[in-house]
Amino acid sequence: MAATQEKATPCCLDAAPAKSSALLRKASDPMRDWTVSGSDPSEDPIRNRAAVPTLIRPIETLPATSTNTTATKGIPVMLRAQTSHPLEPLSAAEISVAVATVRAAGATPEVRDSMRFVEVALVEPDKHVVALADAYFFPPFQPSLLPRTKGGPVIPSKLPPRQARLVVYNKKSNETSVWIVELSEVHAATRGGHHRGKVISSKVVPDVQPPMDAMEYAECEAVVKDFPPFREAMKKRGIEDMDLVMVDPWCAGYHSEADAPSRRLAKPLIFCRTESDCPMENGYARPVEGIHVLVDMQNMVVLEFEDRKLVPLPPADPLRNYTPGETRGGVDRSDVKPLQIIQPEGTSFRVNGHFVEWQKWNFRIGFTSKEGLVIYSVAYIDGSRGRRPVAHRLSFVEMVVPYGDPNDPHYRKNAFDAGEDGLGKNAHSLKKGCDCLGYIKYFDAHFTNFTGGVETIENCVCLHEEDHGILWKHQDWRTGLAEVRRSRRLTVSFICTVANYEYGFYWHFYQDGHIEAEVKLTGILSLGALQPGETRKYGTTIAPGLYAPVHQHFFVARMDMAVDSKPGETFNQVVEVNVKVEEPGKNNVHNNAFYAEEKLLKSELQAMRDCNPLSARHWIVRNTRNVNRTGQLTGYKLVPGSNCLPLAGSEAKFLRRAAFLKHNLWVTSYARDEVYPGGEFPNQNPRIGEGLATWVKKNRSLEEADIVLWYVFGVTHIPRLEDWPVMPVERIGFTLMPHGFFNCSTAVDVPPNTCDLDLKDNGMTAKPIQNGLLAKL
Repeated sequence: MAATQEKATPCCLDAAPAKSSALLRKASDPMRDWTVSGSDPSEDPIRNRAAVPTLIRPIETLPATSTNTTATKGIPVMLRAQTSHPLEPLSAAEISVAVATVRAAGATPEVRDSMRFVEVALVEPDKHVVALADAYFFPPFQPSLLPRTKGGPVIPSKLPPRQARLVVYNKKSNETSVWIVELSEVHAATRGGHHRGKVISSKVVPDVQPPMDAMEYAECEAVVKDFPPFREAMKKRGIEDMDLVMVDPWCAGYHSEADAPSRRLAKPLIFCRTESDCPMENGYARPVEGIHVLVDMQNMVVLEFEDRKLVPLPPADPLRNYTPGETRGGVDRSDVKPLQIIQPEGTSFRVNGHFVEWQKWNFRIGFTSKEGLVIYSVAYIDGSRGRRPVAHRLSFVEMVVPYGDPNDPHYRKNAFDAGEDGLGKNAHSLKKGCDCLGYIKYFDAHFTNFTGGVETIENCVCLHEEDHGILWKHQDWRTGLAEVRRSRRLTVSFICTVANYEYGFYWHFYQDGHIEAEVKLTGILSLGALQPGETRKYGTTIAPGLYAPVHQHFFVARMDMAVDSKPGETFNQVVEVNVKVEEPGKNNVHNNAFYAEEKLLKSELQAMRDCNPLSARHWIVRNTRNVNRTGQLTGYKLVPGSNCLPLAGSEAKFLRRAAFLKHNLWVTSYARDEVYPGGEFPNQNPRIGEGLATWVKKNRSLEEADIVLWYVFGVTHIPRLEDWPVMPVERIGFTLMPHGFFNCSTAVDVPPNTCDLDLKDNGMTAKPIQNGLLAKL
């Protein structure tokens, strides 16, 4: 992932006047350029590292994170100076070197030719290494991050080399392997040299299938369309032009031993357009029912085919298309005037590579092919208390979409969109869209494709400021004087498409110290066809011969918390808070009393919890060593939004792989390899409860630990007619709020805004009304 030039996106309007060059400097060198004026771009903090105080000496408490490197007092030292922050996403050059290194390590030409590269990801180093980098190697230098030791900190002269982790599928042997490659001299690739990576380890992972790839999907569609029995079945439905046919390969999931990962399987869903010369036509409006197809994705052959039931294609609905009005035989609205977002003095955030500073917040932006956007090292600058950590890592690690129709093929729709496909790999380029409005900093994302080439999604992540209404207000009724502040938030987001649905993932940072996680759902419904006169109990009829099944969307946010904790410290705990009504009696003679009751979640099994809006249930992550001015432990609380649990029986097949959906909150003690709640490879996974549901059986203590929160939230979708042909955005999420973290509201020091009372609309002016009380006086 790479930072790109800051751009203004006027959302389908003429571009606003260009900013000055000081505000729009090219950020291709992440260690040289700040995207907002205020620092000297000629100063290279890496080359000028000698300017760092000479008191720096190698620290003795950091663990070794790599083998085959020279060490200073137990610390691995790179052969060359490291110019990329340890959490910087892999560059295109690094991905190329990692792929070339693994391919060259293949035992035979046949093995090398059979390698398919599913994922190349950064090996995120130990938290102590990140602390070291932030303390002394990358600005802004933060020595306070390192733990105190006798004699003072001792710092190595270099950081350990970066590493990449590759998931490789062998198309010939149907084996999945995981490789770790050291990238100590990756710069050589950019000069046309040979690969300079070094294989640290490799292992075959038995009995798994890795995520599917877009290249496989395209090949599967072609194979199905060329299959003679399929063409004959479509001919029965009046379709001879295969260009009209859409084949969406869905992963097989796991319903029985027939879906075991000994074979790489897909069970496609079929749809059909009405016009071959209309590429934007909504083909999902015409599902093809009654055809069963099973495809061997390893050898790209149709294993099973059956035309089980002839269901007529739904008629071409004139309301089916989501494209501009003329394609629907109508017109678009013409009564909307332009709305422009301008910032005459530029943005208030600063970006150095992937390090972001805004108001009192700072953090790093990352990106992976599976999770998409990752937020690292979140901290708040709190006056004399300095930098106060909140979280080490925030991301969405999985999502599951189970359908509630027991009929074929809908019962097997239970996609794991992160683990089976990859949220990041399905992300959009936002360059030409209206996804973000205003002055924006974009970041590119780099991935490997199935054959090992590097692909770039330009403008994949959007960073921008938004007005968010009133932050706070109070008016003194006696004097008529009022104080009001506008709220501004910093938003980091990306959007991805998985087949028919779109998902936008957002992290909002606010001026009062809270963080909001939000998912926006939109796109096209996954539909079924009906026989003439037929209705379905398990869905909504939305057009003649067409219905939308009921379904749910679940998302899992993984939050590696660090409330007032330095990296690696184990000083956090989790408290559940419920509001209780006081029992009638002498303490509640008026029957109006209620209070908040706290309960410490002492172990992982005790911390499997569900939302309860009736008791205003929420959870607080507290630091066991820091107190505020009233003597209470400092903390951040997780406030649920609207939520649900799976509407399925305990023996539902999808819950075999998604046992983590059974509770809204899970809490674990940090373990480096515990990242994906359904396990790393949920595709065709035959194991029950792998991942989070298995890890908590260790029942580790949480009374004072390095806390990881897993929050599972979802929405139950009962489709409406108004969700067709495109579903308006539906928003769900949760909030992380300071709770005793600050000694008072951090919103009080937000400066007043200039209030414009001259409100004009087409020459009509609305004059402000004099305060009623003052008028009487």
